[in-house]
Amino acid sequence: MEAQARGLLETEPLQGRDEDTVASADFSSMLSEEEKEELKAELVQLEDEITTLRQVLSAKERHLVEIKQKLGMNLMNELKQNFSRSWHDVQTTTAYKKTQETLSHAGQKATAAFSNVGTAISKKFGDMRRK
Repeated sequence: MEAQARGLLETEPLQGRDEDTVASADFSSMLSEEEKEELKAELVQLEDEITTLRQVLSAKERHLVEIKQKLGMNLMNELKQNFSRSWHDVQTTTAYKKTQETLSHAGQKATAAFSNVGTAISKKFGDMRRK
């Protein structure tokens, strides 16, 4: 009942089947000839504006490319800059710093362990020579 009471006052966007219903409806019979002519004129004007906007956008994109070329900015340089910026951002994160500290500490421990193993092996060889 509530849905019926709301009727045309619904503010929800059209769904797929609603769009199909609206698209297949023929509203032209409800319009006067004057309204039809006004809508046709507005349609032509909108299409012209869209065409103009596309042309302006295309011109601006070409100008952007020209400026980037003059500044020596090409795709490869931009990728390098983006990669450098991203790598710097990663390096400044707390997780990266903690991981770096942990790996550094583990590396120091491993170095000390290998040194001890090397010393023990050298000592064993020394003992074997003396015998």
